[in-house]
Amino acid sequence: MGFVTGAQNFDVVSLGDVVTDEFVHLPDGPARVRVDDEGRWLEIPLGTKIVVGEDSPTSAGGSAANAAVAMSRLGLRVGLASYLAHDQIGLDILSAMRGDGVRTDLVQVDSPSHTVRNFILSFGSERTILVRHAEFNYHWKGLRDHEVPAWLYVNSLGPDALTYQDELADWLDNHPGVRLAFQPGTFQVEAGTKRLARLYERAEVLLCSRAAAEEIAGTLGAEVGQTIEALRKLGPRSVVVFNKTGGAVADDQVQHLFVEEFSEPEPPLDVTGVGDAFAATIVAAMIQGVPLREALRWAALNAAHVARQFGTQIGLLRLKELAARLEAVPKFVAHDR
Repeated sequence: MGFVTGAQNFDVVSLGDVVTDEFVHLPDGPARVRVDDEGRWLEIPLGTKIVVGEDSPTSAGGSAANAAVAMSRLGLRVGLASYLAHDQIGLDILSAMRGDGVRTDLVQVDSPSHTVRNFILSFGSERTILVRHAEFNYHWKGLRDHEVPAWLYVNSLGPDALTYQDELADWLDNHPGVRLAFQPGTFQVEAGTKRLARLYERAEVLLCSRAAAEEIAGTLGAEVGQTIEALRKLGPRSVVVFNKTGGAVADDQVQHLFVEEFSEPEPPLDVTGVGDAFAATIVAAMIQGVPLREALRWAALNAAHVARQFGTQIGLLRLKELAARLEAVPKFVAHDR
């Protein structure tokens, strides 16, 4: 594989928690969706047995793993920095990552804990995720000179990783040439912008879902431009806010852009992992010098392909496949807002 950047080992390191995703496909009838003033609710009868659809194969998941695989398939030299337990699930995740060309040299094995498992209740094209987090002895030990990447992509981390992120911020201060992509997860959003101010301010690009963006910015229900403006005040050079179906708005201080979701002939099968695919594709494109307007095209097409498959990684495109899809739809472009 060619050298995309001048870094010795890694164009990008994806840092965050990894999990196994176990899908449970709920049948229509016993399970249903109820909508009220407080939102949309998945309802399952209490105390009954429900025959579920055939499960998808258990797979490595979590934003850090999804991003790592997406960027590796798009031609980058990718390292994964994460914590795993010394159990069979952890070993299977390592094997899966290596099989997709992701280097696992930076993965720390924390034997006393257990590898995180997600149970994904899939209903129609949507999902509800049951998460059991593990407690790891998070500690950023830094990187050897040849391991320092051109980019560090910080993804979702558990609630006990705040000091770890402080150590990351210290390390980034000492490595000003490393560019940061930041995609906050649930616990990072809950920690608040003051607690993680250094990461927000340091970010070359901040990537988040519409719901997370509004919570981070304190703009629940506001027009998306207001949310983008509030996020920009946190310090990132670029902001990308995506929705669960693959559309997005973006701002890089000069351009104010939006891209619609890419419409496939068939409705989506599963939107799990669509946001991760979109965000990681944006980062992969930026690392390769692709302008933001074109990067949004890349991301929308890759995200749409992920939604055509069950699981978070099966539908991720390789660079040649994505290039062919881009060439086939020249009129699908990002627009000025």
